[in-house]
Amino acid sequence: MIKVVKTDSKDEDFIALVKDLDAFLAITDGEDHSFYNQFNALDHIKYVLVAYYNHVPVGCGAIKQYDTNTMEIKRMFTTEKSRGKGIASKILSELERWASDLSFEKCILETGIRQVEAIALYKKNNYTIIKNYGQYSGMKESICFEKKLKQHG
Repeated sequence: MIKVVKTDSKDEDFIALVKDLDAFLAITDGEDHSFYNQFNALDHIKYVLVAYYNHVPVGCGAIKQYDTNTMEIKRMFTTEKSRGKGIASKILSELERWASDLSFEKCILETGIRQVEAIALYKKNNYTIIKNYGQYSGMKESICFEKKLKQHG
C-alpha cells in the first residue's frame, strides 16, 4: 500500500529522493541541466509530499507559491523501479488537493521536452500546455502546464 506523508524540504527522505531526481535529470537534460537546476533549490519549500511503499520512500513532489492564486509543482519524482504503478498521479493529486485546501486556484509547472514520461503524466492528469512562464519564457527546451483546481470546502 502507498502512504503519502506531508512534510517539508528538510525531510531526509525527500532530500535523498531529490538527489536521485537530480542525477536522473543530469543525464536527460544534458548540457541544459545547470540552467534548470538553479531554479530547484529546496531551502524555501514548505509543502512537500513523500510517498512510501512498505515504509520505503518511492516518490516525492512539492508545491511552492508562485503568486497569490497559483502554486507551482516542483520536484516530482518516482524511483525507477516504482514507476508505472500510479504513484506519481497519487502524489500529484494530493499536491493539487493541498493547494486547493490552501485556497489556491491553479497549479502550474515546468518540465523539459526530453521528460517524455513527465509530459505524459501531466497530460493524463488533465494539465494543459501553456505559454512558458517566468524564468522559462523563451526556453525552447521547456514545456509548461497549468491546471485549474477544484475548490474543496
